[in-house]
Amino acid sequence: MSEFLNPLFVVSGFGVGFIVGLTGVGGGSLMTPVLIFLFGVHPGTAVGTDLLYACGTKTAGTWVHNIHHNIDWPLVGRLALGSLPAAALCLLGLSWLGAGAASAFVTRTLGIALAATAIAILFRRQILNRYATRVAALGMRTIHLLTIAMGACLGALVTLSSVGAGALGATALLLLYPRHEVSRIIGSDIAHAVPLTLIAGAGHVAMGQTDFGMLASLLLGSVPGIMLASSIAPRVPERVLRTVLACVLLLVSARLMA
Repeated sequence: MSEFLNPLFVVSGFGVGFIVGLTGVGGGSLMTPVLIFLFGVHPGTAVGTDLLYACGTKTAGTWVHNIHHNIDWPLVGRLALGSLPAAALCLLGLSWLGAGAASAFVTRTLGIALAATAIAILFRRQILNRYATRVAALGMRTIHLLTIAMGACLGALVTLSSVGAGALGATALLLLYPRHEVSRIIGSDIAHAVPLTLIAGAGHVAMGQTDFGMLASLLLGSVPGIMLASSIAPRVPERVLRTVLACVLLLVSARLMA
């Protein structure tokens, strides 16, 4: 277990929070690899701790977005209808596999999730342009069923790797709900992440895969990091930052998959 309020974890939390504040993505995508590669944290513990870290930060984000009416709660409900059962099933599977096999499975899943996130960041516009017309032709019932299915995929990915609720979720929602404002998509995506990361994180706690001292340190650093980045974000070229972030995620993914 880490020392309570370890300054190195505080600095790491600040750095990741700063990047999230600038780009809107990268929380789970960066924090879990940082914990694994920079600090040598066990993959299961890194994922479990990061899930509760995400729950804390996104609870605050949900509160702000709700004040500004940027959350489509029925949409959040459809996502949760798929994601929460999927998260529970994945937790049962991890418990059944045992520590050794589960660690290897989590590491491989994390590598795949990071690569998919990088692709979503780099090619979001092209993906939306390519499939927007086909999705627009679908009926509302089909859209709702696809939303539940997408929630199930996100629930599995987030539970196994702590990655997927940001760039992947937002890209899919923009594709399925093109008439929604981007701020409403982001707000709904953040709100959906709260119960998902809470349940997934609680499952990792039950398996003994959470470091609460590390969690407190990360949260202490991330809050001022996000606030500072949010204040200067309009003056920073977001396209450059997203490209750099995607390249870093691809490199980390390759390292995990090796």
